[in-house]
Amino acid sequence: MRGGAYLQADWRREKLRTNLWLVPAVQALLAVLLFAATTALDRAAYDGRFTLATWVLAGTADGARQILTTIAAAIITVVGLVFSITIVALTLASTQFGPRMLRNFIRDRGTQLALGAFVATFCYTVLVLVVISPGPHGDFVPHLSITVALGLTGVDLAVLIYFINHIATMIQLPQVIAGIATDLARAIEAQGGEDQGAPEHGDFGPDREKLLALVSSRGAAIPTAASGYLQYISHQHLLRIATEADVVIHLPHRPGHFLVQGHPLMVVWPAENAERVARELRRGQITGPYRTLTQDISFGVDQLVEIAIRALSPAVNDTFTALTCIDWLSDCLCRINHSWHPQRVHRDRAGRIRLIAYQADYDRLVQRAFEKIRQCSGAMPAVMIRQLEALGKVMEQTGRPERRAVLLEQGVMIWRLCESTVPEAADRADVRRRYEALRAGALTPDQPASTTRASAARTMVAPAQRKPYSTARRSRPRTSTWRGSAGS
Repeated sequence: MRGGAYLQADWRREKLRTNLWLVPAVQALLAVLLFAATTALDRAAYDGRFTLATWVLAGTADGARQILTTIAAAIITVVGLVFSITIVALTLASTQFGPRMLRNFIRDRGTQLALGAFVATFCYTVLVLVVISPGPHGDFVPHLSITVALGLTGVDLAVLIYFINHIATMIQLPQVIAGIATDLARAIEAQGGEDQGAPEHGDFGPDREKLLALVSSRGAAIPTAASGYLQYISHQHLLRIATEADVVIHLPHRPGHFLVQGHPLMVVWPAENAERVARELRRGQITGPYRTLTQDISFGVDQLVEIAIRALSPAVNDTFTALTCIDWLSDCLCRINHSWHPQRVHRDRAGRIRLIAYQADYDRLVQRAFEKIRQCSGAMPAVMIRQLEALGKVMEQTGRPERRAVLLEQGVMIWRLCESTVPEAADRADVRRRYEALRAGALTPDQPASTTRASAARTMVAPAQRKPYSTARRSRPRTSTWRGSAGS
């Protein structure tokens, strides 16, 4: 039985939006209600209780049946056309943009509303056609309902024109890229912010580091019930579970990580209360066969990177699409504020830490955004220049030295790629100028220029050692390794 995590507003909104049946079903239901209202008015006019307006169509039962049959046949034909165009758009998205882009097209509101408008009109027309029947005062002809059906047909004509224009716009690569970047920016803003601070007074228990040590040495691991991607974590539900059971829950994995059945999903301390937490676990997390952008901002970065590396492939060779992706990646990275921290704590009302969770690490986000594109951009000075310029824009938005070092490291690797793959001296000079500008931008206000130049020179020789991507999934390691995994 699905628990509280499925009822969270953001997850419920995502699930209800990513389908092609909900909006058409709601519109069809509204059409049924409209039919009930107009038919009731027609019945009242038929019984002589009031007179219809002069603009309402009049005619015989046979003429009404012919009109409604024509409308229904035309609408169902258009419905088939609209569905065919939608399938073609989805196929194009799968082949050109990657299979992970299909959800972005399915969740498009314009497509859903267009499908729903035609389905609703067809349902309404068929229902009106059914109620034409003999009566005590002659044939009952719902004149108002027929007039409304003709009006809905005119609306559908406008919707069809809108739908064709919408599809033609939606499948354009710049529009697709901008849409993904917009969703990613919203996800970054939703997950930003600082940890909940401890109360100024009172006993709020051990601090984060002590709790991590206790969890690592004395905690009990709760295994994953089913393999799949961790899609959503309901921190409020897990916080309530931990408070009621008087435990501390450590989530070493973040949404987007793939979990294998039987491997640790979370660690609970004290260990004797882990069984109680395990019984209510389904209320607090969702695992599924695919990744979503609800809490996994790395997925949004990966989508933009996937489009870029497809564009850089020899079969496509579309450099300008890759440049567009780099521009939007830099915009999204600029939105990560100074309070962004991979490790997040959640406290109960008394101020005690009950839940330790993770979100994407800044270092890994930068590496995801630049490394795969760089690896596919050998002998392409235009892509290297745009990446260096993007790194410079991101560097302008951060004053933290460790983040500047991560950005500079990417610049060093791009310059090395340029030296080894670009044969033309003029092209290398262009890339070199951008790289020197990036090095100059890495100078922090409180750091002397000589120190920065020496640091950059050392980086040119050997890039900074980065932490491992994900070593915590193989076994149950010590506390430091768990934290390294979650930040990946």
